[in-house]
Amino acid sequence: MANGMASVPGVPRRKPGLAVKRMCRGPLVLLTLLGAALAAAPARAQFLDAEATASGPGLGDVRTFKYRVGLVVTAEGGPCSGLYATLPVPEEWPEQKVRIVAEDVSPAVRNLRYRTLPGGVKQMVVEIPELPAGKQARAVVTFELDRAAIVAPPDTAGLRIPEKPDRALKAHLGTSPYIETRDPKITALAKAAGKDLDGWRKVEAIYDTVRDKVEYRNGELKGARRALADGWGDCEELTCLFIAMARAEGIPARTVWVEGHCYPEFYLVDATGKGWWFPCQAAGTRAFGAMPDQLPILQKGDNFRDPDRPGKSLRYVSEFLKGATVKGTGDPRVEWIREGA
Repeated sequence: MANGMASVPGVPRRKPGLAVKRMCRGPLVLLTLLGAALAAAPARAQFLDAEATASGPGLGDVRTFKYRVGLVVTAEGGPCSGLYATLPVPEEWPEQKVRIVAEDVSPAVRNLRYRTLPGGVKQMVVEIPELPAGKQARAVVTFELDRAAIVAPPDTAGLRIPEKPDRALKAHLGTSPYIETRDPKITALAKAAGKDLDGWRKVEAIYDTVRDKVEYRNGELKGARRALADGWGDCEELTCLFIAMARAEGIPARTVWVEGHCYPEFYLVDATGKGWWFPCQAAGTRAFGAMPDQLPILQKGDNFRDPDRPGKSLRYVSEFLKGATVKGTGDPRVEWIREGA
């Protein structure tokens, strides 16, 4: 199927790999958002109208499209039992509204439900107790998404770093996988970049320093420390370094995972203490405090715990499958689906 996904300006498209935490690299999978869907006529819905102020983010054009998520499992080499799978699914955010419009579920699927992990990742949970040899089972859900562009606020002078972040914000101030917040070279660079600055100007100085120090180039995941040392990396490395530097200066920051790409968000408050998350395009055409990209948001964050993978800190919550053939003569084959409907 041809890739019809919209591109992030200036950044070559990359597709996620199968059941891995990588969003910008990896083997090709069934992962397409049809160009016709993204080209649908924009609506002017403003999801943030009730909260909007001169210092908060605004929403631009809203595009509505359908998006399918699910799996098809085939019992190869013998009957399967105890099949259990989880998949991340789109969740609602201020710039994204989500509705389930269809569920295509085989009779072999005895349970399809949803759960939300700490940190905000929503998962589809699929249970298939028995699957005869050679048979298939599918569970595919079609979502309808309204995805808005984000516009930078007209007045940023009063925005500042939160002095007393609450518990939720503190989760975005520490170290995460590949985000080495306490690395001496990262902390020194962050301090130098934001010297004598505060609020919006401080964050913007960190943003420009990252883009100046790290050239965009495809490669394997290596994180913030190595990206700074090597002087190059892709969207994940640029995002990692920005987040690490922001957190080193007490600025809450997190990763936004969209289809085939990622970018960072940072958190600032106004004089009354009211706060917002603001995006920036670490890799690609410069966009600070705004996001013209309208790809599906898959999850936000970069340090998750999944009860099915205990003891692991997950940068991105990928697909997960467990189960076995009854006679041990083969394995269940799974096709993960994320595509435009």
